[in-house]
Amino acid sequence: MTGRDPAVQAVLRQRRPDPACWDAVVDAVCSEGPSYGAERVLVQAGPAVARHADRIARDLRRQQGLFGTAVGHGVGVRALALAGAGDLRALPALHRLAEHGGLPFNRPEARVMAGLPPAELTAVMLTKLRRDGDGYHGNTTALDLLALCGVAAAPAADDVARRLNTQFAYDAMRVLGRIGPPAAATADRLAAYATARDHRSGGPYPRRAAWAHWKVTGDPTLALDVCGAAVRSGTASHGLPFLADLGPQAAVHAAPVRRLMESPGAWTRTYAAYAYWRITGAPDPAVPVLLAEVDPAWTGRPDVPVQEAVRRLGEIGAPAAAAVPLLRRILAREERLTQPWENVRILADRAYVRTLTEALARIAPGRAQQS
Repeated sequence: MTGRDPAVQAVLRQRRPDPACWDAVVDAVCSEGPSYGAERVLVQAGPAVARHADRIARDLRRQQGLFGTAVGHGVGVRALALAGAGDLRALPALHRLAEHGGLPFNRPEARVMAGLPPAELTAVMLTKLRRDGDGYHGNTTALDLLALCGVAAAPAADDVARRLNTQFAYDAMRVLGRIGPPAAATADRLAAYATARDHRSGGPYPRRAAWAHWKVTGDPTLALDVCGAAVRSGTASHGLPFLADLGPQAAVHAAPVRRLMESPGAWTRTYAAYAYWRITGAPDPAVPVLLAEVDPAWTGRPDVPVQEAVRRLGEIGAPAAAAVPLLRRILAREERLTQPWENVRILADRAYVRTLTEALARIAPGRAQQS
């Protein structure tokens, strides 16, 4: 295995490793001898190993055994690698893993499965929800992925709604809001949260509930009232993202949002700048605030809003042209982000590269450097 260790280290450290390094990783995983390091990076590989999908699929069948029912660690590694590459041959194994509690428990690794079509992913997550019952990790990861599925998660709406009176209410509200009108049957319960008529209301729940109520009903009145009150009361960071989503409908709150662009908190400044642009359509006040948060030396620390600022600059588009040289310079770096643990480092860096690339494509079409 020592000959393959350099390949593992190369794909962990380098954004654009020699493709032969990924070849060595696949060899290490699909050989007879186990290689934990290679398995750890293969799960994160995504499209980088798409050309090896047939070999990985064959090895997955071998791992599943004669009757195709095994659900051990090796099955999970290979199924996740295929899922990350968007290969539908992962689905039977993922369903089996969901039935037997074998899917990832941490959100970054679970999000590998978002490479699959939303409808198929919803079916897997619905199995996971029903199997895990009240289990903490099973619910949080399943709800996180269902939120990414958007309206395609509608078949899971009833099961998600059952989580509204549990510790998973906040995540359930996000899913219901993303589903939208097909989840309209939950409108009264969401309104109860938003107006403190539900005994579990409090903390960030009213804002999320009011936003979800708007998304499922199309009526912004409650969201404007609850989220606007949060911005005026000083709990700004909990209301700003929802006002941003409301856009020009939140024009009455533009002035307090503008003031929060000078907040001492970096996340609040970032949210406020984006919300102000979404509400008013005026990029000039927002772009300098967002650009100031883009640290070219960012290591991946989640407590600073670097990636969020890049994403929002991309949404602003051409008026954020001042960001182009900095974003291109960051994207050209050879080293991956160093802060995340190795189990999620490639995932985190790929997400950042994708954010940078998409931002550049929207700000300066045709000039985004491909990674």
